[in-house]
Amino acid sequence: MICRLLFAAILLLCSQLTVTTGLAAEDEKAPARPARRIDPERLKQLRERFGNAQADLSKLKRMSWKVGESTREALVYFPPAEKVTEEKKALVPLVFVFHGHGGRSEYSVRKLPIHEFWPEAICVYPQGLPTAVPVIDVEGKFPGWQKYVGDQNDRDLEFFDAMLKSIRAGHPVDPRRIYSTGHSNGACFTYVLWAARGDTFAAVAPIAGFINPRDFKAQKPLPMLHVAGEQDKIVKFAWQELSIEQVRKLNGCDAEGKPAGELCTEYTSKDGPPVVAYIHPGAHEIPDGAPKRIAEFFKLQEKREKKE
Repeated sequence: MICRLLFAAILLLCSQLTVTTGLAAEDEKAPARPARRIDPERLKQLRERFGNAQADLSKLKRMSWKVGESTREALVYFPPAEKVTEEKKALVPLVFVFHGHGGRSEYSVRKLPIHEFWPEAICVYPQGLPTAVPVIDVEGKFPGWQKYVGDQNDRDLEFFDAMLKSIRAGHPVDPRRIYSTGHSNGACFTYVLWAARGDTFAAVAPIAGFINPRDFKAQKPLPMLHVAGEQDKIVKFAWQELSIEQVRKLNGCDAEGKPAGELCTEYTSKDGPPVVAYIHPGAHEIPDGAPKRIAEFFKLQEKREKKE
């Protein structure tokens, strides 16, 4: 079943991406994107690589929320009492981790296990809803997330709001340390959250995603670590490079970066938040070192006080 979902996810991503260029100039009209052929052998390799192993859910709790007419679910890790330190007066960080289109929250737990590298944080692995995609999935059998503010009647923004409200009500969440990461369509939704709920977050870390141009003007400077594969053919590497470049300019970072660990380049700003580009030689996967590096990045970021 997991293999079939992954195979469908890749096909869906290939069909659903509507951005035809990077984000070089907001007001310039982009050239049409040429049609692409799907390589069956490559799809087979990805399916075999990602579709077999099972996630260890023993430390997570399955939670549900009624949002509109839908019951939404997430797998949630709550740190044990001994992991909650007095450093922040027992307030704990909160991280949201979103799977890609056609994926499952269990996949995020297995491939993007932030809780293993930050056991002091509450980590939420939400489950998307079936989402119709023309031609490939006209019946909407496979799950995903809205791709821009206003898409799908903002059902996933409402889901996020419900999760955040509920977890805050029942647990001592630090309002200065709330974060979002995600892979592929989940990375795109992280960018959506940045545009629509940017004041909530201390930092974000998209993996193999891009900024939807219609949302970019709503984004405010925020610390970001973006993970991109040089051989990514599903979310083109060039699109991701341009997303990184736009955020670098938005944050007022220097044009020249400096090494910041293996595969990473950090762009700093005198007055604004940093941008870290994690560029790996692979394709549309979550590289093995990404979860740990994202957790390390998040630990260093706290929401800044607003200047009067």
